[in-house]
Amino acid sequence: MGALKPWHIAVLVVVLILLFGAKRLPDAARSLGRSLRIIKAETKSLHDDDRDLAEKADAQSGYQPLPPQAAQPQQAPYQASPQQPVVDPVQRVREN
Repeated sequence: MGALKPWHIAVLVVVLILLFGAKRLPDAARSLGRSLRIIKAETKSLHDDDRDLAEKADAQSGYQPLPPQAAQPQQAPYQASPQQPVVDPVQRVREN
């Protein structure tokens, strides 16, 4: 029911020739091809940009916080009690 038959395509070609003329059809097809190539290149660059951002995010996901001893080589005037767990600020932001 929704299939294109050969006579549908022939009628479409005749209508296009009558509307635009035989001389302007090649130019119109050429400009349509250029436009499609530009759109394809832009969508590919957007996809590549997204992949680059994902790779940068993956590189940051390997971040491990420093152990409390290495982070504080000297005694600080205040110390967190040993009962409180060390919370990574990056994980805290991701959870919210």
